[in-house]
Amino acid sequence: MKYVLFIDESGDHGLSNVDPAFPIFTLCGIIFSQENYEAFRLALNELKLKYWNDINTILHSRDIRKCEGPFKILFNKDIRENFYNDFNKIVEEQKYIILTSSIDKIAYTKKYGYLSDDVYEISLSFLMERAIYVIEKSQEEIASELQIILERRGNKEDKKLEEHFQKLMSRGTFYVSKNRFAKYKTHISFSYKKDNINGLQLADLVAYPVARYILDPTKQNPAFEVLKSKIYSKENKIYGLKKHP
Repeated sequence: MKYVLFIDESGDHGLSNVDPAFPIFTLCGIIFSQENYEAFRLALNELKLKYWNDINTILHSRDIRKCEGPFKILFNKDIRENFYNDFNKIVEEQKYIILTSSIDKIAYTKKYGYLSDDVYEISLSFLMERAIYVIEKSQEEIASELQIILERRGNKEDKKLEEHFQKLMSRGTFYVSKNRFAKYKTHISFSYKKDNINGLQLADLVAYPVARYILDPTKQNPAFEVLKSKIYSKENKIYGLKKHP
């Protein structure tokens, strides 16, 4: 059994020039079995064909919210409502698990300072740990592989993240040993947005409502209400919605 963890972000991971109105960095992971991912990929392609007659349309959270580019059609109220209903149906019916790590950068720098660990790397470590927990919890066939796919951010950033990943593979984390990572042949790859990977698009679309929830859980957040049942939980306790510090 192969599992795939798609990872994207919401917010800026930098600790300087923090926007006080949105000081949250959220890294969002969506983990699928290979079989379930294929079903999701086909369902999302059907949605794209229905509204854009083209499976190469890339769903992007910001552009959808602002009705920009191909999403100008969402200015039409009826089309927008139908699109969100259809998308929410996919979110609710497809089989996957959400893992998230969010950092309040203002609180984080107050506690640890500006020279503390990279927030992206901290969040990646958490998502990788939880991915192993998800696989081990599964009652299905024993997994033999965990592939992690991230969207490219730049050569320098990707190289730094690759080095962090290799460090985790050689040392493990506080909660997951290197042997547990090795057991599932954990490996990492980077893709461009233009590669049109539906799993990365779902991670992008989930990350923003999660970040909004972390910023203010009391505010109305319909998108979060749709997806929250997919967040990793165990014995009715949520373990996939981490907030630092």
